[in-house]
Amino acid sequence: MGILKRQYQSTMRRAYGHALAEARQALADGGRVLDCGAGSGHTFDRLGGIAPERYTGLEWSQDLVQAGSDRGLDIVAHDLNAPLPFADGAFRCVVSLSVVEHLLKGCAYLRDCRRVLDDAGTLIVLTPNISTYFSVLQLLLGRMTSSGPHPDSAALARTHFNVLNKAAAGQLDMEDDTPSHRHLVVFSYAVLKRFLRLAGFRQVRGTGFGYYPFPMATQPLLERVDPWHCHQIVFVARP
Repeated sequence: MGILKRQYQSTMRRAYGHALAEARQALADGGRVLDCGAGSGHTFDRLGGIAPERYTGLEWSQDLVQAGSDRGLDIVAHDLNAPLPFADGAFRCVVSLSVVEHLLKGCAYLRDCRRVLDDAGTLIVLTPNISTYFSVLQLLLGRMTSSGPHPDSAALARTHFNVLNKAAAGQLDMEDDTPSHRHLVVFSYAVLKRFLRLAGFRQVRGTGFGYYPFPMATQPLLERVDPWHCHQIVFVARP
């Protein structure tokens, strides 16, 4: 396994672990959670044993919706480019893990996440950061960046971008009607932080994970000193 792939796997494991820990804390005193991009309920499984009646998921894949429903989970088929189908203030926590970068209307989606949160609510967003030194290096080498918008050609994607995920190259769905691998609009750390404040969040806290191509031993320090250029970013935002 290459060093970049090991760094990527470590980054994603730590970023997801941090985001889910924040979600468990936000739900500790009760309230409902909305899981955007729910799949068949993988986030529910890691939320610390909350009751199923406190969980609602949104997912575009009918097969995954059915798989989650078969488990007794409330997972609804929905396109996240459309407004969220819930009343204002319906949830204590909205979890959005590796979702916003796949949407055509990411800003409208984040603003709607604020609408469905109650006054004590928390939005948790995990997404790649476009403003990384690794992305700059890839561009200097004439390649597509692994954190930025992706091509709509599966053949090009297999050969010319996303060096961290070549193991999945045979499964890329770039040319499908609803591709799950493509990144369409990717925020930088600074821009996402600013937009969350524009969307009505008063408390916005960001954490960075992954600082390629620097050695793994140095990354925890670099992440603390400079989250603005980390590969993955987790924002916790409250009204």
